[in-house]
Amino acid sequence: MPVVTSSYQAPRLLRGGHLQTLLPVMLPRTQSELGKHERLELPDGDFLDLRWHHAGNRRLAILSHGLEGSAEATYVRQMTAALLRAGWNVLAWNFRGCGGVENRLLRSYHSGESGDLRQVIEHASDAYPQIALVGFSLGGNITLKCVGEMPAHWQVVAAVAISAPVDLASSARVLDERRDNRVYLKRFLKTLTAKMEAKKRRFPDGLDTRGIHRIKTIREFDDRYTAPLHGFRDAEDYWARASSLPHLSRIQIPALLLNALDDPLLTTPSFPQELAFHSSALHLETPTHGGHVGFLDGLLRSWHVRRTVEFLTACAA
Repeated sequence: MPVVTSSYQAPRLLRGGHLQTLLPVMLPRTQSELGKHERLELPDGDFLDLRWHHAGNRRLAILSHGLEGSAEATYVRQMTAALLRAGWNVLAWNFRGCGGVENRLLRSYHSGESGDLRQVIEHASDAYPQIALVGFSLGGNITLKCVGEMPAHWQVVAAVAISAPVDLASSARVLDERRDNRVYLKRFLKTLTAKMEAKKRRFPDGLDTRGIHRIKTIREFDDRYTAPLHGFRDAEDYWARASSLPHLSRIQIPALLLNALDDPLLTTPSFPQELAFHSSALHLETPTHGGHVGFLDGLLRSWHVRRTVEFLTACAA
């Protein structure tokens, strides 16, 4: 019965999904250094950029960022600093085309690209007997899909997904349709559109970007670009096949899904209570407050960082 009663209690003045989502972006945070860069070449001719953080530890945490994020994002580096202090080495990686560096191929990353995460795990596995996975938002969906769609790599001992849209269709709709989510929608579409225009310059015959600035929803963008570029029929087919939700019941290692009930980017399908109730591995924790990768406490520290370290340390003991 891994449905967890959360210990997180948001201070009264910090209760609100949007406040918890936006305030951490504006606060000064304790962060790790950028880490040692490595470029991992992939079998299809593309590459992934990795950031290694070594502290002489024998266990490794692999961190996956969110939509249009990077291994250099503040929330990734904050988690990195905490894990290093707790006895983990850390590997943070950039999805294809993220981190300010264009990838080589016409395709890039998408919300269910678990194959690239498996490549990263395999690359790191020779040196570490224990590996944990941590994913933020979209990276959380990829993390859970990776450990659920097939047996996890034998060295992977645990996984944590923070503010993860495990049902992509419902999260895309709430992003498109809620007026108070427009600030997030505009930000995502701005960077996604810029990347498509950059792709057009490199692959002039591979993309049609006419009218791209008239796209106003994630559905439109995924229908026109994400789905066809990555082998899906349309946005609905992409969301269905890239979501981790259908794979959660097959997870066999301890996995924590930490989603706040007031997260403005999540709806009911991303709080799979019944599924977790019948699972021996999936731990579902749904604090009343916390926003999207927020979870600030009274000292404006990120509670989810401490919770992640606590969960992973217990699993690796």
